[in-house]
Amino acid sequence: MGEKASTILLAMIFIIIVLSNDVKANKTTQTSLDNIDMKLKLLNKPAVKSIHSEDGDIIDCVDIHKQPAFDHPALRNHTIQMRPSFELKKTNTSSNKNKVSQSNVVSQTWQRSGSCPKGTIPIRRIRREDLLRASSIETFGKKAAPQASHRANATYDQPNDLVYVNNTNVSIPALPDRAAATLVTLGYNYIGAQGAINLWHPSVESNNDYTTAQIWLKAGPGDNFESLESGYVVNPQLYGDTNTRLFAYWTVDAYRSTGCFDLTCAGFVQTGTGIALGASLGPWSVEGGPQYEVTISINLDKNTGNWWLKVGDNVAVGYWPGTLVNYMKVSATLVEWGGQVRSPNVKKKPHTTTTMGSGNYASTIHGGACYIKRPRIVDYSLSLKYPQWVGTWADEPYCYSAYNYMEAYGVEPVFYFGGPGGQNPNCP
Repeated sequence: MGEKASTILLAMIFIIIVLSNDVKANKTTQTSLDNIDMKLKLLNKPAVKSIHSEDGDIIDCVDIHKQPAFDHPALRNHTIQMRPSFELKKTNTSSNKNKVSQSNVVSQTWQRSGSCPKGTIPIRRIRREDLLRASSIETFGKKAAPQASHRANATYDQPNDLVYVNNTNVSIPALPDRAAATLVTLGYNYIGAQGAINLWHPSVESNNDYTTAQIWLKAGPGDNFESLESGYVVNPQLYGDTNTRLFAYWTVDAYRSTGCFDLTCAGFVQTGTGIALGASLGPWSVEGGPQYEVTISINLDKNTGNWWLKVGDNVAVGYWPGTLVNYMKVSATLVEWGGQVRSPNVKKKPHTTTTMGSGNYASTIHGGACYIKRPRIVDYSLSLKYPQWVGTWADEPYCYSAYNYMEAYGVEPVFYFGGPGGQNPNCP
């Protein structure tokens, strides 16, 4: 009997331990869900109107004065600048071949389902499942923090050389979990940049990967740079699908802790009613067929210190307030146009099969590769100019390549970039 009683006692103790662990697990789960719901209330401001897009997004029309930007401590008493105070001068180009017809301009899917009233801005609604996909609530909407190394060798027409710009070897700030193929220019008084980015639908191998085509403006030391960015991205972990989406991003500490995509944190001040950051773009370009593009421009308003983002035909989306930046208060020193793939499986084997741009190498040029036409910088003359000095950079040229192609003498070059990643057996 004693042995039987001991067995029963041990069984009861085991049951109690299991039940106790279940209770603790349930409490932890409930606490996590409560934290997620609190974050959702912080991110999703009360909507004046909601638009259900055919791609599954919900676009909330939020009072412009109640947007997430004003949760930032530096913007508590911020007065909204409703429109830029500058107008850029256009310079003549050497060729008309870079022009694009209105039929080849992209739009956002949600726009077919409605519009936001005056005094509101469109914000893509964040849902519980979006936060559950993130590695943590704190890192939601942020690029992965950099690892130990911040520098990588770049290429200019041959591997293992630095980018050569204006008689200077430039070491591009690079991160170990990212691969890039870009056109680069270096200077000291860039107060703007622009480019017409060819729209494609690159494939992404896993939820931990993303791929972009974009413009960067940077300043500051290589291990602690500031960056303002915009273009398009496929990012399933953030958005929950593989749609090609418009994005904006900022950081003032090389992605360590500051900044985020779109309006997923306080910072970017949106003013426009017609464009939603994070919303889908279309139609996509077709290999050997119609090509579509979206013009992106980022410019400093000298009168206010705010960096304005414009999309398409000079449509102002909003701005990064000057109070967010330090090195970029008066200008940027580095501009890049091109693509980036983020994955824990870049620069190693097996390499990610996530593609960049069209998924074809830059050498396939028009109709095959992704391009950026009319890359422009702006200096204090407030003129849009082709950069005086440029270099190309691809840190994994067998995976993703870069090619500044000049069709003929006197014709402005077109920058091509992209590639298939690990779908090529020679990558990396």
